[in-house]
Amino acid sequence: MRLEIGNFYVKDMVFGAKTEFKDGLLTINKEEALRVVFEDEHITEADLYIVKPGDMVRLVPVKEAIEARCRIGGGPVFPGVTGELMQTGNGKIHAIKDSSILVVGKHWGGFQDGLIDMGGEGAKYTYYSQLKNLVLVADTDEDFEKREQQKKNHALRWAGMRLAEYVGKCVENLEPEETEVYELEPITKRSAEVNALPSVVLVLQPQSQMEELGYNDLVYGWDCNRMLPTFMHPNEVLDGAMISGSFMPCSSKWSTYDFQNFPMIKRLYKEHGKTINFLGVIMSNLNVALDQKQRAALFVAQMAKSLGADSAIVAEEGYGNPDADFIACIVAMEDAGIKTVGLTNECTGRDGASQPLVALDEKANAIVSCGNVSELIELPPMETVLGELESLARDGLSGGWSNDAILGPSVREDGSIIMENNAIFCGDMVVGWSTKTMKEF
Repeated sequence: MRLEIGNFYVKDMVFGAKTEFKDGLLTINKEEALRVVFEDEHITEADLYIVKPGDMVRLVPVKEAIEARCRIGGGPVFPGVTGELMQTGNGKIHAIKDSSILVVGKHWGGFQDGLIDMGGEGAKYTYYSQLKNLVLVADTDEDFEKREQQKKNHALRWAGMRLAEYVGKCVENLEPEETEVYELEPITKRSAEVNALPSVVLVLQPQSQMEELGYNDLVYGWDCNRMLPTFMHPNEVLDGAMISGSFMPCSSKWSTYDFQNFPMIKRLYKEHGKTINFLGVIMSNLNVALDQKQRAALFVAQMAKSLGADSAIVAEEGYGNPDADFIACIVAMEDAGIKTVGLTNECTGRDGASQPLVALDEKANAIVSCGNVSELIELPPMETVLGELESLARDGLSGGWSNDAILGPSVREDGSIIMENNAIFCGDMVVGWSTKTMKEF
């Protein structure tokens, strides 16, 4: 499979008469873009804003991030979700870089929603503060879930995807500034030189714990709770096959933008044929029952062994219950003779003294930590808030609280906040964006 991604780099973004991209300037026709949003009758209120790095703007509750793209030759950017099913990972797409579409609730947040600061001290905690963002702030008539801690956020998430396709169309007929090419030879057709290199498989565990449909990550529109571990070409992940769900504490989430640009996949591609033989991706799942966790781990290990993997990287989306899947998978791989590295965040408590993962095993002896979800973050008031700051404390956002006997409320009267890292949007960046490092004492 050969995927060509033609890139267009945004130097600035403004509202104007026509949605177009020219000389690094992305112009959005706001009225036209909002019509795309309101195609769903469940959207009751909506507005669009532009925020840029350094702006003193706080966004909460943030629900999704998506890269604007178009598929050259026709077809949806997200097959099985925004249009008919088709194979991804082959052909050409155009992508609008250094920018994203952010989806923010106008009133109601939930367990899975987060916070982004575009400027000030808080900006360092999330990758998305570095981008020029078109922000959709909207509300829906999905009253049944407004006061629920868990929300499917269906109307808002799908509106974001439609918006990403609408904006992406403006570069369809333009010549890209740069073209990235991602191509892997079939595993059995690789040269002797490539086959002589250490072989590596990437195992991804997207969020799929909710047995009720509508919360989990999607693969070609299929709920990942319904899947068994599946071998996928890495190009499929980069090309719209994977959609972020609406479950899991927000710092642990992988947004759709994260899937579209998965840094770990791109890093493995960079080393392919030089230092490693990159076999591809095993897309696994995260389960609830112990036998389901064990079954998935056995499938992954067998698949990796059959592919001829010498080594593996396992990355989990989430923490807590998913840690059991994560460790079980690493142990099964090690038992199969495959040297395995794990990528995860951890929950060590606000004092850092708790057990970092729910499950541990001595065979899981090479794990990269992407941060402590319970670490306290205190941020000053922000000049502008898009969304509703009160949602951080009121609506059960992981990382926020209405009141604490010692710390008081997450949202103070002056607009300053105290919360756990849990509430930073995609803040732990297990996919590979992270700029965090360990601190020595």
